[in-house]
Amino acid sequence: MKLLVAFLLPALAGAAIWPDAIGAFHKTATPANTLIDPAVWEECGLAENETAVYENAGKKFTATAWRLRDSTGALAAFDWQRNPKAAPSTVAALAAETPTTLLLAHGSYVLFFDGYKPPVPELNAVVAELRNVDTTALPTLPGFLPSENLVPNSERYILGPVGLAKFDPGIPPSIAGFHMGAEGQLGVFHSPKGDMALAIFDYPTPQIAMQKIGDFAKIPGAVAKRAGPFVAVVLSPPDSDAAERLLSQVRYQADVTRDEYVPTRRDNIGNLVINAFVLIGILLAFALVSGLFAGGFRVFWRHARKADEAEAMITLHLQQR
Repeated sequence: MKLLVAFLLPALAGAAIWPDAIGAFHKTATPANTLIDPAVWEECGLAENETAVYENAGKKFTATAWRLRDSTGALAAFDWQRNPKAAPSTVAALAAETPTTLLLAHGSYVLFFDGYKPPVPELNAVVAELRNVDTTALPTLPGFLPSENLVPNSERYILGPVGLAKFDPGIPPSIAGFHMGAEGQLGVFHSPKGDMALAIFDYPTPQIAMQKIGDFAKIPGAVAKRAGPFVAVVLSPPDSDAAERLLSQVRYQADVTRDEYVPTRRDNIGNLVINAFVLIGILLAFALVSGLFAGGFRVFWRHARKADEAEAMITLHLQQR
């Protein structure tokens, strides 16, 4: 099965993702895009990819796009493909750049520009033409990774055993328990005695995390902690005290929201009665004003036309019958 996936994934490079032009540049070629670590791409949920060459007035650049099944896979691919020396970019929520390259994630797409960094209007035109874009919210797990002493661009989002073996091979996949719905966030941190990797695994329930914390503690040299549905672990830290301080920064706080009905003034029976009397008053005032207006108009019309006795009000004298 893995050999079949490795064979089929490069064939996806022929999919038409890129437009014919980006700004003043026109697409001149679509070379084959050879995937490195196809098993990792499969785990991220790669659906298609394409590389295109654009040229204009003797200048050219290369653009590569990967479409993943969802935005979570795009996050994992973005972390993986980001240059270790890249700086954050403001063109998107997930974007990083070097002097000559730009990497960004948009929904379920990851876009990479080498040799030219399109300005925001050109990028907007590109993403507007992307098809099958998944725009579901990104996972919240990366937000629980401590920021103090974090090595820039060392974050990795782990979706399964292949990614775990590549980015943190000291943790056995059987202990991580991806079959239980786990996902992981990895980061490397500086300490006075050397760098150390922190992995946070998110489980569907705190009860599952309570079951798994014992398994992580059995890994030789591991220092582990549970916080709600999270299990945080540092393997063989060069500084045990620094590892303890790092683990203490992993905190989970449940954000519980209740969908309840908020009463309004319309739900108050007193307001309903008052409004009913107000409506009655308005109707009585309208009837009075209308009657005065009709009677006054009739008097005015009779005097204006010098109406004779025939125009007077007809009286039937029913009491004489």
